[in-house]
Amino acid sequence: MKRIVAYACLALSMSLVGSYVALSKPLVAALPVFLLAWLRFGIGALAMLHWLKKPADEAPMSVSTRRLLFLESFLGNFLFTLCMLFGVSLTSAVTAGVVMAAIPAAIALMSWFFLRERIGLRVGAGIACAVLGIVFVSLSKSELSAPEYIGSENYSGNILRGLGSFLLLGAVLCEAAYAVIGKKLTGVMGPKRISALINLWGLALITPFGLWAAWYFDFATVNASSWALLVFYSLAASVWTVWLWMTGLRNVAANQAGVFTVMLPISAAGVGVLVLGESLSGLQLGAFALALVGVVLATWPARLPQAANRPDGLG
Repeated sequence: MKRIVAYACLALSMSLVGSYVALSKPLVAALPVFLLAWLRFGIGALAMLHWLKKPADEAPMSVSTRRLLFLESFLGNFLFTLCMLFGVSLTSAVTAGVVMAAIPAAIALMSWFFLRERIGLRVGAGIACAVLGIVFVSLSKSELSAPEYIGSENYSGNILRGLGSFLLLGAVLCEAAYAVIGKKLTGVMGPKRISALINLWGLALITPFGLWAAWYFDFATVNASSWALLVFYSLAASVWTVWLWMTGLRNVAANQAGVFTVMLPISAAGVGVLVLGESLSGLQLGAFALALVGVVLATWPARLPQAANRPDGLG
């Protein structure tokens, strides 16, 4: 039962990420990126203020745990956001989708290397299906890639696109590190306190950039609906998704948890269709089905030996 609840938490976490990514388009248009990130962490910090208190049964934080908390926030919150935003700005959404499809595989490899988690045949097949599914989704999109450069500007254009792809790869590694470090943290701290502490680190890291952006911004240009959407985005990004992810990680191997990242583009596509009036092609639906098959393969319980199901223990 614990494992089923953990799977549900992981799936819901990534589904929420996909929903707020899709719904954040108006926010990016209304607020500068650094200001948006600063407000997000600030609202999250206020919402989780009561989660900062150390429970009586929790051991004092070691130097290693403090270091992991900082790295979790720096890599998973701060650096991931910068790599993703600037990477997409230099390439295209299609390129970003293809590169980010490597997240389940990157998490599996990192969990094998750092956590010594074994990648079984079914989990490996599930990861492969998840990666292929999201790659097909990305390749089936009709968005244009980065603009073509002509003449002497062609060389510099290729450099910028290469830099963008490199930044997107950095985002993949940051997200994989976030999952692996989170798995280690859940062994010594509760999900609520982890969520509050890494959000606090994120607020500290982004504050200088946020203050700079706020100094030059006219807040009167933001309407009431954008403020309401900002509150939802902040609570979803800083509170709900992180808590759900850490809760699920307590009872699931990191390489299995990584497969659930396929719920992000699936949820984003669902919001696009139901809320934003977008459409899905047959190829996209097939790709999503393949990605979901990957989730089923990675999470399907192993068959118990037949002898274990017999009272006499005989085969």
